[in-house]
Amino acid sequence: MTDVRTPPAGPETAAQPQAKPLAWPLGLAGVALVIVGSFLSWSYDSTILGDLSINFYPGGLQILAIILALLALVLLLAEKGPLTKLGAWLDATAGLRALGFTLTLYMLLVLIAISVDSDGLINVNPGAYISFVGAALILVSAWMLPLRQLRDMSEARLPGWFEILSIAVLMAAVLFVAAYALGLEDAWSFILCLVFIAAVTAVLFRTGAFSWVGHVSQRQRKVLTLSAVVVAFLFPFTQGGSDANMSIATQVLVFAATAMGLNIVVGLAGLLDLGYIAFLGCGAYVAATMSTSAFATIGWKPPFLVVMLIGASVAATLGLIIGTPTLRVSGDYLAIVTLGFGEIFRFSMFNLDGNNGPNLTNGPNGVPGIPDLEIGSFNFGDVHTVAGIELGRFSNYYFLLLLLTGFVILVFSRLNNSRIGRGWVAIREDEKAAEAMGVNTFGLKLLAFAVGAFLAGLAGTIKAHQDGAVSPDQFIFLESAFLLAAIVLGGMGTIAGVLLGAAILKLLPEKLRFFSEYRLLLFGLLLVLMMRFRPEGLVANRRRQLEFHEEDEQLAVEIDEEHLFVEEAK
Repeated sequence: MTDVRTPPAGPETAAQPQAKPLAWPLGLAGVALVIVGSFLSWSYDSTILGDLSINFYPGGLQILAIILALLALVLLLAEKGPLTKLGAWLDATAGLRALGFTLTLYMLLVLIAISVDSDGLINVNPGAYISFVGAALILVSAWMLPLRQLRDMSEARLPGWFEILSIAVLMAAVLFVAAYALGLEDAWSFILCLVFIAAVTAVLFRTGAFSWVGHVSQRQRKVLTLSAVVVAFLFPFTQGGSDANMSIATQVLVFAATAMGLNIVVGLAGLLDLGYIAFLGCGAYVAATMSTSAFATIGWKPPFLVVMLIGASVAATLGLIIGTPTLRVSGDYLAIVTLGFGEIFRFSMFNLDGNNGPNLTNGPNGVPGIPDLEIGSFNFGDVHTVAGIELGRFSNYYFLLLLLTGFVILVFSRLNNSRIGRGWVAIREDEKAAEAMGVNTFGLKLLAFAVGAFLAGLAGTIKAHQDGAVSPDQFIFLESAFLLAAIVLGGMGTIAGVLLGAAILKLLPEKLRFFSEYRLLLFGLLLVLMMRFRPEGLVANRRRQLEFHEEDEQLAVEIDEEHLFVEEAK
């Protein structure tokens, strides 16, 4: 949805608000103070926040503050200065307000982090206070400047080479920021990096630059896809052989591939499934019991590709068995039934221990000691050196999961753009109307369950070998809730949104472990804020975005009519 500000009709159009005389110089002074303060020492203690105690030698967090200050300078010059042509297309004031707020928050968190980690504000050096005052001046300056009309960015067509270069630069920036953020071991530093990312994102969104990026992405879709693949492939080479970071990356990919399968059920068909983690567990248990582990309970040891197909097929069959009776209900009742199915699967894995049933899963002990995958002569547990960079065990699994995620995305996109996908969308929007138009609603809903379960089963077979063990406690209801939250947070029915949501929900708990006691509180707060300010998700589906826009317009019309009725009654 394009954020277009149109001036009011009538004679009021001519009387546009004017900028206050002090606004522009005040903003420039704020930029100067932030930069000067960032070149000075922020902390007396050199052991916190990556050593910010050296004058005239900015640390990582200080460099981020300088980048935000330079971005504010660009917006100020677009408002009044040599970049006014750029300001004719972008809403520089709205971007400056968002930047001023986030930069002030950034510096406030710096002061809090230093005082908490070093026992008092007395350890905060003058440079941090100077930068904080500069950020506050930028914020005050932004609110003195008037908002301008935002033009339709679809009209901004630039040469093809420039658009391709812009995509390349954007993807390179994503790779650099991801590598830098994962390399931060200190929780406060990671939080500040997240605020920096939020600041840049808010500026791009509020100025309308994201709208232009969206139109460019549509025109240069192949280039964007290729760039994303290259960035994902190069990511392990930026980690310097760090198994800790690559372990997080592999967990994100497993979570993302599973969430993409659930996105078919929830995002396209509109079926609320709260027991989807059971299909991931089904694939994992099939791979574990057919592995060469000493605790494996099945003597047949086929090649891993065969195991993947068997695990995915068993999960799909389980989806059909469960879906046939449960899809007779809908809405809240379907959610309750699928929740029950997820718990039934977990308790079944507990009981298949040879005492309460056949010995397939070793009960609560699960199947430990699962060896690393070995496809041909390639062992995923060995360290390999490529271009002088060591790639460890998790890097090997990362590349395999990257291929799996690409396959899942391909399946999702093909189904979404097919006749079957349109049938799912019709069921999601209005099942009765779709059935009246001849859509086989029950068959398509059953197919959605089967395909989603099949994709989750594929991910489960790799997860078993990557984790090295499988137990019932890995597949609890909370995992299903997080999968569903990744879809809602990222954007239902989208690809980029689900990948982003999965990355956020898997990455944040790993990097913010000292907030572990408040993880669910922060998680709930995040969802509440999303539902309030961006219910369509971080990456909105076009159809759903249009629906929310139409609802807002209808609500505005109803409010105007009600006010008019009250005035006439008076």
